[in-house]
Amino acid sequence: MTAGLDTPDRRGRTHLDRAGRDLTGNPGVKVRDVSLLSCHWYVLRTTTFDYRHRDGSWSTEQRETYDRGNGATVLLYDTERGTVLLTRQFRYPAYVNGHPDGMLLETAAGLLDQDDPETAIRREAAEETGHTVGAVQHVFDVYMSPGSVTERLHFYAAPYSAGTRTGTGGGVVEEGEDIEVLELAFTDALDLVRTGAIADAKTIMLLQWAALDGPFGK
Repeated sequence: MTAGLDTPDRRGRTHLDRAGRDLTGNPGVKVRDVSLLSCHWYVLRTTTFDYRHRDGSWSTEQRETYDRGNGATVLLYDTERGTVLLTRQFRYPAYVNGHPDGMLLETAAGLLDQDDPETAIRREAAEETGHTVGAVQHVFDVYMSPGSVTERLHFYAAPYSAGTRTGTGGGVVEEGEDIEVLELAFTDALDLVRTGAIADAKTIMLLQWAALDGPFGK
């Protein structure tokens, strides 16, 4: 769908062409124009701005940005048994860009939508893995692909056990999700990072954090 000026996206947001026009944090960037290209699923914009280089000269630049909203992800771990819970699902963008089958091993994750990050990740953990977690630890917040995607991802970790399981997981069928839940030994998960079998950035980051500063690094 080609977006008109006030065409709402799937979350009902309007005035999508206004994003970035009021930015004042960097005096070396002056936004000239924002053009809405599409809001079929998420929001694609072209922004024209003046940029001041380190030598003081100015140039007019143009960038496309893809706005899918912010998200959250969580590593579920069991230190007593030395295991982690991951998911596996089909990712077409990875498949079309060289992944053998598009089936990626990942930590549970999802968009915030209208929720705060902690609420969102509790929701996603329950929907995807079937576990209702208790205390969660905030790890860090990361821009995953800052050259083109606006998303900021909030990283969490939380313990799980047989007692936290309240459902079957698998995702929300009505949203087209078809998610397999896998329990792996933490050491095996690290080996899969080394071999490239785990190729998802957020998952690698949380597993390495868990080994260095997290529950398996103490």
